[in-house]
Amino acid sequence: MDLILPSSGLIFWQLIGFLALLYILIKFAWKPILSSLEERENSIDSALKAAEQAKAEMANLKAENEKLLQEARLERDNILKTANEASAKMIEDAKQAAISEGAKMIEAAKAVIENEKKAALTEVKNQVAQLTLEVTDKLLRKNLSSDAAQKALVDEMVKDINLN
Repeated sequence: MDLILPSSGLIFWQLIGFLALLYILIKFAWKPILSSLEERENSIDSALKAAEQAKAEMANLKAENEKLLQEARLERDNILKTANEASAKMIEDAKQAAISEGAKMIEAAKAVIENEKKAALTEVKNQVAQLTLEVTDKLLRKNLSSDAAQKALVDEMVKDINLN
């Protein structure tokens, strides 16, 4: 049983060694250990606070980035809308200019055709008058070759003048 129950002298010396060790630890090691633990706790707290601040700042930056992205999308949509409107207006203006230019060209062509038509009609009238004069001249030369025929024509003209 000696192995299970130590002797009283052994317990006494073990108690003295333990108390001496406890005194040395309290006197020299306890304060530095507590201060290092407190320092460690403070650094962990400050790191956690910094992580919380960084997390909050990241959330703010993310929200700000989303806001900027939304504004950029709106601006892009406005620019595209303005460009499409300007494009449509330019196309419409070009169509209107082409239509008005075409109308001017048609009017000019109509005027040219009308002038050429009048010139052609005048030319035809002149040719008809020329042909009529030539035919009349030939007929008169043939019919008025004698003096009696000339006298009859003059008498007939005088009657027509008196009647009018």
